[in-house]
Amino acid sequence: MSRTFASLRIYNYRCFAAGALASNIGTWMARTAQDWLVLTELTDRSSIALGIVTGLQFLPIPLLAPYAGLIADRMSKVRLLKITQAALSLNALALFILVGTGTAQLWHVYLLAFIQGIAVSFDNPARQAFVNELVPHELVPNAVGLNSASFNSARLFGPALAGIVIGLWGVAPALAINAASFGAVLLSLFLIREAELLLSPPRTTRGTVAEGIAYVRARPDLVLIFAVIFMLGTFGMNFQITMALMATKVYGKGAAEFGLLGSFMAIGTLAGALMAARRGTPRLRTLLGALGAFSVACFLAGLAPSYSIFALLLIPCGLFALTVMTTANSTVQLSTQPEFRGRVMALYMAIFMGGTPLGAPIIGWVGDAFGPRWTLLVGAIACWITFLAVGWFLIFRRNLRARLRLRWPLRLEVWHKQD
Repeated sequence: MSRTFASLRIYNYRCFAAGALASNIGTWMARTAQDWLVLTELTDRSSIALGIVTGLQFLPIPLLAPYAGLIADRMSKVRLLKITQAALSLNALALFILVGTGTAQLWHVYLLAFIQGIAVSFDNPARQAFVNELVPHELVPNAVGLNSASFNSARLFGPALAGIVIGLWGVAPALAINAASFGAVLLSLFLIREAELLLSPPRTTRGTVAEGIAYVRARPDLVLIFAVIFMLGTFGMNFQITMALMATKVYGKGAAEFGLLGSFMAIGTLAGALMAARRGTPRLRTLLGALGAFSVACFLAGLAPSYSIFALLLIPCGLFALTVMTTANSTVQLSTQPEFRGRVMALYMAIFMGGTPLGAPIIGWVGDAFGPRWTLLVGAIACWITFLAVGWFLIFRRNLRARLRLRWPLRLEVWHKQD
């Protein structure tokens, strides 16, 4: 088996990845269906309403994730994931029933989005840290890359499939597929051989959330990565909103074309995930180079004169965004002590996804006030400023030199001045 798929040699990882792939397809279908429901059936294409729904999905994460990480450090991650996945399946089933019976209202979607965020707050740190129990330490970057590949393979097919289903039968069937897909990941969790998990020694002390925060504050390398991830998650990764607005308001397209945009972006994110699986040791220069390239690609997408050009520009947007995310994720996991990993990954996800409740309503307001194109341009500018600020910090505060290599593969080369 090639280096790209090395983690798949391990039964537990192979089992978990198969269930996750099926569930991820349903998740992407549901995201597309929910956006279409809010934008075209429950409102008159309201950017603000779409931003609120997106924000509510992530609002509980910064509030609950640190405590969820503490639970993930103390509790069996398999058991915790069974609970969270069951809760997410019931939430998805409730939305399907409301839409299928024709009783869904906007406040129902708001409420269920918030409940989903609560479940995700506990699911994410456990799922992120669980990688270290599925594969040996040296395969963690590979497993992180393959997890992203699975997620983005689903993104390649999910939105397009949702667009077809919505166009032919409506929103409810797409939501039904999502509710049913949780059965796959639950089955995979029950099939995992717990005796073969690579468990860390159990904690003999209680441990606190404050300890996890103090651990991160004492690690400038982690703080730098968290700052990059916060800006990307808050202002750059609002494609759930921006693609919907660009498809409907700028290009005047329907459900099928809107769903297809997600598949175009997935081509880039899938390529980025497979490259991450082969890359091996994550490096800061890869993260920063990808952040700068993402800013440029996102800015050009905001100026795209036609639907076709916009769709094509989503490919590099997805490629570079995914490179930033997988590099940051692998770096944090590999450099964190096992007894703190659940709490650190919870803080990581809280910062990455927790910025969305702030950024999504702002982006939605920008779309209504200045036009859909600015929802992309604002994110591109914010990420470019972050790229420059982090580069300045490294060059003038950390005694480093940097050079952007403008040929493929694009990279930011960083070295100590004395070298």
